Amino acid sequence: MPYEDALSAYERFEFTDPAGRWTRPVYRRGAGPAVIVIHEIPGLHPLVIRFADRVAAAGMTVFCPSLFGEPGRPVSAGYTAATVLSAMCVRREFSVWASHRSSPIVDWLRALAAKAHAECGGKGVGAVGMCITGNFALAMMTEPSVVAPVLSQPSLPIPVGSKARAAAFHASPGEIACAKARFENEDLSMIGLRFPGDPVVPDARFESLKAAFGERFEAIEIAAADARPGSGPTPHAVLTLHLNDDDPGGPTKKAEQRVIAFFKKRTGA
Repeated sequence: MPYEDALSAYERFEFTDPAGRWTRPVYRRGAGPAVIVIHEIPGLHPLVIRFADRVAAAGMTVFCPSLFGEPGRPVSAGYTAATVLSAMCVRREFSVWASHRSSPIVDWLRALAAKAHAECGGKGVGAVGMCITGNFALAMMTEPSVVAPVLSQPSLPIPVGSKARAAAFHASPGEIACAKARFENEDLSMIGLRFPGDPVVPDARFESLKAAFGERFEAIEIAAADARPGSGPTPHAVLTLHLNDDDPGGPTKKAEQRVIAFFKKRTGA
């Protein structure tokens, strides 16, 4: 079966940002206000699609851009390693070490959000980033249509080499100031998710987010023991690989349900 068959329920289109810098495929499904689901490493894999399906089933239109990897391909160790090399070490769209600015591809995502809102209506657009895209939802707040940012295991900048990098959250001072102002002026907020002990999402990063945004930042931190069985001592992917789907009342499922409810409320679904 071709990998893309995993997205057979989705409409595919190509989107180019107004500046003409990048063109990427986007997969769309559902009806209602828009939510942009930005995949993690190694790509738009089946468990990211599963999460997007659940957002669509809750009455929203999901837009799933494919920024790297092969859409629909399942996760494997070899595939993940190859994607890490490509996305983190080669592509200019990602600034994985930058502490005080966002990655250039965020400009493309902001343009996609504007398009999605114009087409789908509602109060605004939700956005969730995961892993190396986790912080993108915060930086997207400079686009006025984005009203519901979710940072799932935000892993940039790579927390290696300095305490400052571990505490940073991959956004420029202007983007942070814009988010703060909008949170207050428009009565908005943000959700962050992680497993404490995850070395790629250190304590210092969430402490910085809490200090910067106060009660406007809702931190959902889930014990490693509550991750999907077999996740190992340091689970990472809260909404996908390490979500325990077999425990409907467990912490990971409650986190997933909270994120979907957040999108519904903020977008007006």
